[in-house]
Amino acid sequence: MVTVMEAQMYITRMSTPVTQQTLQRVAASLQLYVDPLPQMSTIKGFSMKGGNPSSVNLTIGMYQTTWKFHRDLPPTPVFVYGTSAEKATFPGPTIIARHGVPLYVKWENHLPDQHILPTDNTIPTAIPAKGGVPTVVHLHGGVHPPQSDGSAFAWFTRDYKEVGPKWIQTTYKYPNVQPPGNLWYHDHALGLTRANLLAGLLGAYIIEKPEIDDPMDLPCDNDDLHLIIADRSFNTDGTLYMNSTGNVPSIHPEWQPEYFGEAITVNGKAWPFLNVARRRYRFRILNSSNARYLNLSLSNGLPFYVIGSDSSYLAAPVTTPTIVLSPAEIADVVIDFSNSPTPCVELLNSAPYPYPNGTSTNGTLLGKVMIFHINGEKVFDNSTIPEKEVAYANVTMPEPTTKTRYIVLYEYTTPSGEPTHLYINGLRLEDPATETPKSGTTELWHVINLTPDNHPLHMHLGMMQAINITELVGYQQFFDCMTQLNDAIKCNVTDHAVGKNLPVPEYEKTWKNVVKIEPGYMTSIVVAFKLVDTNQTYPFDATADPGYVYHCHILDHEDNAMIRPLILQP
Repeated sequence: MVTVMEAQMYITRMSTPVTQQTLQRVAASLQLYVDPLPQMSTIKGFSMKGGNPSSVNLTIGMYQTTWKFHRDLPPTPVFVYGTSAEKATFPGPTIIARHGVPLYVKWENHLPDQHILPTDNTIPTAIPAKGGVPTVVHLHGGVHPPQSDGSAFAWFTRDYKEVGPKWIQTTYKYPNVQPPGNLWYHDHALGLTRANLLAGLLGAYIIEKPEIDDPMDLPCDNDDLHLIIADRSFNTDGTLYMNSTGNVPSIHPEWQPEYFGEAITVNGKAWPFLNVARRRYRFRILNSSNARYLNLSLSNGLPFYVIGSDSSYLAAPVTTPTIVLSPAEIADVVIDFSNSPTPCVELLNSAPYPYPNGTSTNGTLLGKVMIFHINGEKVFDNSTIPEKEVAYANVTMPEPTTKTRYIVLYEYTTPSGEPTHLYINGLRLEDPATETPKSGTTELWHVINLTPDNHPLHMHLGMMQAINITELVGYQQFFDCMTQLNDAIKCNVTDHAVGKNLPVPEYEKTWKNVVKIEPGYMTSIVVAFKLVDTNQTYPFDATADPGYVYHCHILDHEDNAMIRPLILQP
């Protein structure tokens, strides 16, 4: 529960403007690389009986507690996941599931009556009549029934005292029937996703499949680590900062188009260090930031060997000096420290914000992520970087008869150019579904970005691969026509999508659940509404209520309201 003192601190913060200079000063006061990188506790999502894995039931709660983000910061109030209040952490525990073994999780809300961060009821928002913090959990990248998807309308408050219009059940079923790989779970409540994740409601989830994982001989056990990266700003008292005034307060008193923190945290520590041996390590890197893109590199030139993207392995590892991760993207990589020319190597970030044409991070604290201290001589290492991985990562080009859709991203602004909201296809989340694919089929989506920003498009249930990224020529003419007609075909999109082509990065050529949508381009995406590794239909009714959604995963955009329903048909 929130104490009287905490409530007074909250009121003071909400009423006292905080300058960017103050936030930068707090971040600059935090000495780099003094906290060791923590690893989250793990929870097995299965049990072994007679040598065979079997289903289990877990109970995971959401709690308010405090977390030390840095040696020199006071404890910070957070909302976090855990099996108890004492065990709740930022990020939450890592759930390790087994392929083909259903997992049942009862999600419980133990949060207080009042949020620790500002919210804005002028955007579509879950507003309980009796108070409390609405939450609902989405397993990001999961293939599961609609009732277990974490619909934005299926929110609930503490002890299920109040529930949203699409709330159905307390316990979610995760079949774990998809290919093995990396997922994550996080809050998905209507209009509150940005605040609830900023407060700490996120954690990692792995689906293991030993018959695929083990023959690759990848680094494992203590050499297989998560790096969950998130930017945060801190007030002088150590509390999390989130703006309490909107960019157009006469329309939205609090909402702003993007949140960019002044400190980079990894696994809940600001600019941590990790001691490593001269050997290979596997890092599952998740960008869990609200809006910040990352362009990662290693300071001494060591490459990344990328083995997976989002929740799927690649067909073969890709060697690259840099990796660009949008919010919600995951890169599964191996780093080989054995031949490092230096005893220390920094993980760096060069992505401007907003991406791709915003403020540079070069030469700033935001250009640094963490440091690796490399110990001593080479050690024995029987791990490998496999030559090949999985054949199902390759995409088959769509047939001419494939169902094709045009998906258009819009940003709406004031006459002075300040954003007020964002829509997909000019429609709200509450408007009837226009994307109604047949379960078991594959479609071709042409996603047209008519905004200045890159957008991470996230698909619930379906898996995606970008195949073409084509520049729009005669952009202003096309933009003006779309503003009037909102119809890509009537505006002759085929006459405009004829410019230069950007390459799809080799390390993204697999089945993903987030695809970056370049501004001023049409990105063509193959979308599979089936199990991509076996080409089979889902072993559950994917057409049931409340359905699914797709949306931008810049959380400030998703909340207001770049999100649309996705309703599958038989």
